[in-house]
Amino acid sequence: MGATTDKVKGAANETIGKAKQGVGEATGSDRLQGEGAVQEIKGKGQQALGDAKEATKESVNRAAAAANKKL
Repeated sequence: MGATTDKVKGAANETIGKAKQGVGEATGSDRLQGEGAVQEIKGKGQQALGDAKEATKESVNRAAAAANKKL
């Protein structure tokens, strides 16, 4: 999975998780609140993974560019 895909899926999971928590609070469903919290955390983790992949790719590209300049 690419960085962008991770970030998009993460944002969706975070949004859905927050919505589930709100519905759970409104209906008094502890189960739905819990599921929402887990999904929100999963989404934040996916976004962080996407950010890490982007940072790694940028670092590799910078190192390759620097190596090419020295040649």
